Amino acid sequence: MGIIRAICISTSRGTPKIQTERAQIQTDRGIMGDAHAGRWHRQVSLLSLEKIQQFRDQGAEVDYGAFGENLVVEGIDLASLPVGTRFRCGDVVLELTQIGKECHSHCQIYQKMGDCIMPREGVFTKVIQGGEIRKGDQLETIAPAVDRPYTAAVITLSDKGAAGERTDKSGPLICEKLAAAGYDVAETLLMADGREALERQLIRLSDQRQVSLILTTGGTGFSSRDMTPEATIAVCDRMARGIAEAVRAYSMTVTRRAMFSRAESGIRKKTLIVNLPGSPKAVEETLDFLLPELEHGLGILRGTLGECGREN
Repeated sequence: MGIIRAICISTSRGTPKIQTERAQIQTDRGIMGDAHAGRWHRQVSLLSLEKIQQFRDQGAEVDYGAFGENLVVEGIDLASLPVGTRFRCGDVVLELTQIGKECHSHCQIYQKMGDCIMPREGVFTKVIQGGEIRKGDQLETIAPAVDRPYTAAVITLSDKGAAGERTDKSGPLICEKLAAAGYDVAETLLMADGREALERQLIRLSDQRQVSLILTTGGTGFSSRDMTPEATIAVCDRMARGIAEAVRAYSMTVTRRAMFSRAESGIRKKTLIVNLPGSPKAVEETLDFLLPELEHGLGILRGTLGECGREN
């Protein structure tokens, strides 16, 4: 159980937030009057009081709201909680959607101190149920449900698609297949081919958003720009090459050109990353083969299923 020690809002982005005694929170939107409210996954941000105090002990003079946080919470190590955790404060229910954030341009705090805690200690939530919150209210944590849907992210790699010269058909097809299979598609990205930017997104989606599954499409062939497998290998803690090998073996029954696929599959923390082909036809065939079996592996990763032996 934690306690809300400060409520902070700002009317424009990129500015410190100002404290208020109470706030009205809207379902699936955020805090009324706050610039970060909207229909996205970062509607309300939270930061632990203890982390702010540790930063102050290093000599930083920072007020509540200086990091852009909406709620300062005492008594909970927020960044240690898994995505999917819920917070209840009276009628208000928030769901944790992201741990930390990318820091694209260093803020004034970083410029002065050489450090900022929000990118690694701040957490972000979406509003499941709205209502009023007040400074001093208690905040209860609720562990994620073990039977919650698996979350997924879909990344399309295509130079022409990213440049607007070709319509991405594979990405939307993957999303459609995932939704039909009961997955919650948390994010979709359309990126140019290449390695470095893809590595950053794979790390962010695995570490900060903690999605169960990342499916990439494209960038697995022989072209010099096809670097999806290299990016996948670079970010994975452990490889799960049986998946990629099984997909290749199945695809060889459809076309012998499947031998030219360099697709990989692996695990980063609790996230499974699987490279899919680039063409819509190959994507559809692959997912029809893969999806019926995939949930078992994801259940083992989540810790809700045992290993792969079958009972007779």
